[in-house]
Amino acid sequence: MDAPTLKLSATWYGYEEVQRRKWKLKLIADLEARVAAQPVPLPLDLLELKELEYRPVRVRGYFDHTKELYILPRSLIDSEKETRVAGQLMSNPESGGNVITPFYCTDLGITILVNRGFVPRKKMKPETRLKGQIREEIALTGVVRLSETRKPFVPENNVEQNRWYYRDLEAMARVTGAEPIFIDADYKSTVPGGPIGGQTRVTLRNEHMQYIITWYGLCAATSYLWYKKFIQKVPL
Repeated sequence: MDAPTLKLSATWYGYEEVQRRKWKLKLIADLEARVAAQPVPLPLDLLELKELEYRPVRVRGYFDHTKELYILPRSLIDSEKETRVAGQLMSNPESGGNVITPFYCTDLGITILVNRGFVPRKKMKPETRLKGQIREEIALTGVVRLSETRKPFVPENNVEQNRWYYRDLEAMARVTGAEPIFIDADYKSTVPGGPIGGQTRVTLRNEHMQYIITWYGLCAATSYLWYKKFIQKVPL
């Protein structure tokens, strides 16, 4: 490929990355706005739920701690360092899992799945955190999450051993008898001795600025070489 063609290609790809970065920044802003929105009552319509991912919803009811599921490995999402005073549950924030518990909604008459949040590995068994096993009826706010597609190199879920590596709502619903409805409980749901709520990761990879610099840098380099060779007549 000659220098002018390479320059043109680099310029075009750089322009494309600028547009993609604008799109990604808008998507991130939309997600952040959605998570920060006021909670609404949980709808029963599954089609409506598909349009509400990351939207906060309100529910009221009881946990069924006898059917806990565990998604692992997970690390603690602690962007505001709030968990330093959250019941002194943690000992190793880098290694643990999320506790998924069926939740019977008394106002709706259905059971859903709630990600109560993070626990370290040594607190994975419920008998090690009995103080945090809420028994009474509570009001709860969480964000709607949908099923995940298994990514490359992620293991298959092991239903028999209750080791889940990604959200498969249909399978989780079959195991627990719940509806395939899943929410991440917010941080305010955290109780002393219980899982640490607020484990929703809403960040998206945004590497477009690096690509912009790469392509426009290549464009500048080829322009310089072309100038040296054809304008200044400098042998290259």
